[in-house]
Amino acid sequence: MTAIDFSAFVDRLATVSGDAILPFFRTSLSVDNKGLIGKFDPVTEADRAAETVMRALIRKTFPDHGIVGEEFGSERADAEYVWVLDPIDGTKSFITGMPAWGTLIALMRAGEPVYGMMHQPFTRERFTGDGARARYRGPAGERALQTRPCADLADAILMTTSPLLMNDADRQTFGRVEKAVRLSRYGGDCYAYCMLAGGHVDLVIETELKPYDIAPLIPIVQGAGGVVTAWDGGPAKSGGRIVAAGDRRTHEAALTILNG
Repeated sequence: MTAIDFSAFVDRLATVSGDAILPFFRTSLSVDNKGLIGKFDPVTEADRAAETVMRALIRKTFPDHGIVGEEFGSERADAEYVWVLDPIDGTKSFITGMPAWGTLIALMRAGEPVYGMMHQPFTRERFTGDGARARYRGPAGERALQTRPCADLADAILMTTSPLLMNDADRQTFGRVEKAVRLSRYGGDCYAYCMLAGGHVDLVIETELKPYDIAPLIPIVQGAGGVVTAWDGGPAKSGGRIVAAGDRRTHEAALTILNG
C-alpha cells in the first residue's frame, strides 16, 4: 500500500479538524500558556479539539497505526505507519485573528515522511505532497505546485516566522543570510513553506522546530521541486534548525552562509 492510497483519508482528517477549529477562530477564546517561564507558547481549545477528533478517526480507521501529536504526545510511535499531527501550526497567528496558520498532517512510513498536507480551513485551501508531486486545492481551483528558479541568493525572497524565536547565535547567523537576499518577510509559520512550494517565496529559514512542525511540509516542498534540510545539510524530519529552498542553488548558497 502506497502513501497515495491514504490521500482520501487525509482529506477526511482535514475536514473533521477544520470543523472543530473554525467555531473558535476570531472569537474571544481562552488561551493557555504551555511554555516555560518567560516564554509564551500558546495553546487553545481549538488545538485540543482538532487533535482529539483526528486521533479518534485514526484509531477507528487504522488501529495499528501510530500517532504523534503536538498536544497529546505519542502512541505506537514505533509502528510502520505513524501519523504526525499539528492541529494548529501558527497558534499565535490564530489567537490574533490572522489567517497565517494551518493544520499539519503527515504520514510517516518506516520513519520517513511519505505524504503531507497543510489545511487552512478559513481560506479553504489544501496543500498536499508525496515527495514526487504536490498540489493546491482551494477557491482558485486545483493545480500542481511548482517552486520557481532562483539562481542567485541576491534575487531571493526569504521568510521566517520571527528572528525573535532564535537564540542569539542563530539570530546573528540568520542575519547574514538576510543581508544577502533581495527581500525578507516575517510571519507565516507553515504557510511560508506552502508559498515556497507555490513559487512565491525562495527561501525559508527557521530554528527550534519540532517534528510535527516540519514533517508534514517536507513532502509538499519536495514534491514541488524544492529541498528541505537541517542547517548542516542533514535530514529535516526531526526538526531543529531548518532551511527550505525552491532552488538547490539558493539552498547551497544559504547553507554556505549558515555554516560559514
